[in-house]
Amino acid sequence: HMIISASYKTDIPAFYGPWFMNRLKAGYARVKNPYGGPAFTVDLGPGAVEGFVFWTRNPAPFMEALGQIRRLGFPFTVQFTVTGYPRPLEQATITAHEAMDHLAQIRALFGPHAGVWRYDPVVLSSLTPPAWHLENFARLAGKVEGASDEVVLSFAQPYRKTKRNMAQAADDHGFTWQDPEADEKRALLSGLAGLAEAAGLDLTLCGQPELLVAGVRPTACIDAPRLARMAGCPVSAKRKSHREGCACFQSSDLGDYDSCPHGCVYCYAVGSRDKAKERFARHDPEAEFLIPLA
Repeated sequence: HMIISASYKTDIPAFYGPWFMNRLKAGYARVKNPYGGPAFTVDLGPGAVEGFVFWTRNPAPFMEALGQIRRLGFPFTVQFTVTGYPRPLEQATITAHEAMDHLAQIRALFGPHAGVWRYDPVVLSSLTPPAWHLENFARLAGKVEGASDEVVLSFAQPYRKTKRNMAQAADDHGFTWQDPEADEKRALLSGLAGLAEAAGLDLTLCGQPELLVAGVRPTACIDAPRLARMAGCPVSAKRKSHREGCACFQSSDLGDYDSCPHGCVYCYAVGSRDKAKERFARHDPEAEFLIPLA
């Protein structure tokens, strides 16, 4: 029995929904091994899947599919990123206003535990200083209006490709960015926690336990108890972190790096948007793999 993640490496609901539904119908998907080594097969049969965790910035193309997945008896949750950042940071995401409408729709169709709002990652820059985040977060939290019971945060991790893409965007658009000291992050988290509480949201932190402050708890994005509430029965998955500080439950991810064309410059899963667009163009919804291996 396995929880299936679709996907923290790419936006399957926004861009690859037909492929996903074809694989669900076939009962399996083939996945490239991100660490090298042979590709592997993920069993998507009803006896093998305990539930799905979908990650997206735009569920609109996937809403009908979610209804079908529910009718097939699979529980699911949607990790739904809405940040409302300026365009130099995220080039092709839907507006925050549209996104919040979709979050409300997910709650209306599938219940209060189906959608989790992600304000993630928190990027600190001259375009988005702490005061900007407090104002932006408060505005978005006011729009959630019961559509989610939890908001997940983490601070942007300065991986090598993130640094390169952020530096290029900063150069192109004339802004500066920084990875501030832990104390500055904790101060911002405390402010956001107060705003979340006022909006009836549980503010949680993904994979950065060293930053925890009062009013903030660690979270599991692959969340077996939440899936169990959706399913109305226990989910047997055990905790298995993806990296240090991660509280997730064990899952198998169907995605592939460098395949999301959204163009968020802080993304850890895309080294080059041009490469991601080129690979997206090669995608075949009828194929076993998300992106052809060759």
